[in-house]
Amino acid sequence: QVQLAESGGGLVQAGGSLRLSCSASARFFSRYIMGWFRQAPGKEREFVAQISGYGGSLEYRDSVKGRFTISRDNAKNSVYLQMDNLKPEDTSVYFCAAGVRWAHFEYWGRGTQVTVSS
Repeated sequence: QVQLAESGGGLVQAGGSLRLSCSASARFFSRYIMGWFRQAPGKEREFVAQISGYGGSLEYRDSVKGRFTISRDNAKNSVYLQMDNLKPEDTSVYFCAAGVRWAHFEYWGRGTQVTVSS
């Protein structure tokens, strides 16, 4: 069982930056693929980014490429999402997720709200 807790959300103006953090209570954290997803009101949850166990493989949705950076620190059982040049359309609840297979996530956090004002 893996428990995930996100932090770092908030209100920011367009063009600003936020850094989300996700802390995991998991043994052998490096065995898990870690991902970030988001869900805006009235919309389905969508993939944002994922990172392999030691960070060698990364994947982003097209709309965040060049603006968002996913990273992890296995010594701290944590994964991060650095979000730069934020846009109003990035406004969502952001969720951290973990899984043992690429693009397949079994464990989810409760989410953190990110609001970008224009």
